[in-house]
This record gives sequence, C-alpha cells and structure tokens, in this order.
Amino acid sequence: QVQVVESGGGLVQAGDSLRLSCVVSGRTFSWYGMGWFRQAPGKEREFVAAISWNGDRTSYADSVKGRFTISRDNARNTLYLQMNSLRPEDTAVYYCAAVFLGSENDRDASKYDNWGRGTQVTVSS
Repeated sequence: QVQVVESGGGLVQAGDSLRLSCVVSGRTFSWYGMGWFRQAPGKEREFVAAISWNGDRTSYADSVKGRFTISRDNARNTLYLQMNSLRPEDTAVYYCAAVFLGSENDRDASKYDNWGRGTQVTVSS
C-alpha cells in the first residue's frame, strides 16, 4: 500500500511563489512515475505536471509551463512542485499522485491509482 501526503499549500497574492511537497511511503518511491493535478471549485480535476521515475523527464500543462517546476528527490521519497508567478486562476486543491512504472507522459488522472488528500492553494488578486 502506498501512502501519499501533500503539504505546502496556503494563501498567497498574485505574483508570489509557493512550493508544494509530497511524501510517498509504503513502496519504493523510484518505481513510480509521479504527477500533480488540481481541482478548482465546480471544475474537473486537471493535469498540472508529471515526472519520470528518475526525474530526468517532465511534462507540463500549457497553463503552467514556464511558471511551475516539478522535481523529485528519490533519496527523500519526496515530490515537489515549485510554483512561481502565481495567478488567481491557479487557485485549487492540488493533489499528488503516483503510478507504478509510470512516466512523464501519464497525464490522464485515471492512470494514477495512489492519491493524496490534497492541499489547498489560494491566490488572491
């Protein structure tokens, strides 16, 4: 059983930065491709970013490309999402997810079978 726990959300102003963290336990972290998703009120969950098992390949949604950076530290079993130049439209609950033997190309939420409970990010204008 894989446990996924996010942290680092909060209330910030437009233009600020925030870093989310996600700690994974229960299985070998490097066996998993990892992704960040988000869900705003009244909207469907959407892909944000994904990363390969060793961190050398990443992919991003067009809406965050150039502003967000996904990374991982396999020695610490931790996934990160560095969010810069935040906008009010980035307001959402952010979820970390793991997929066994996954890759940076796994942008479909249905492929992920291990999810955290989410962390709220609110960006005020």
